[in-house]
This record gives sequence, C-alpha cells and structure tokens, in this order.
Amino acid sequence: MNPGNVINLMLDGRPHAVPAGTTLAELVLSLRHEPDAVSTARNGLFMARSLRERCVLQDGDAVVLFRPIVGG
Repeated sequence: MNPGNVINLMLDGRPHAVPAGTTLAELVLSLRHEPDAVSTARNGLFMARSLRERCVLQDGDAVVLFRPIVGG
C-alpha cells in the first residue's frame, strides 16, 4: 500500500492501519466479525450499527470492538 493512502488508528489498544476512506462498517467486516455480533465505539463514543456505514475512519482514531452484554 502507498503510505499516502493509509491511515493509522488504534484498534482495541493496538496500532492498526487501514486504507484511507475505510468506514467503520468495512473495518468490522474486514476483521471477519458479524456486524450484529459486535458493538463499536470510536474515540470513546458508542457507534450504533446504523451509523457505521457513514462513519469514515480518520487517522488517529481509537476504535474498540466489544460483545454486547445482555440480561441482568
């Protein structure tokens, strides 16, 4: 990849590079997660599944993927 076409972010606390223009939805799929099986946060803010396709990741973003906990 051309370094000019790559952005660097933190994914679950570890450095991770993705192509510029990658959406949060694309990142989830590229990691082989089922979209409905994980919840996501970007820069400390919960990102609803319905917003992932419009959420274009930026250089320096911090992304966390986690399994939602249900019940109680």
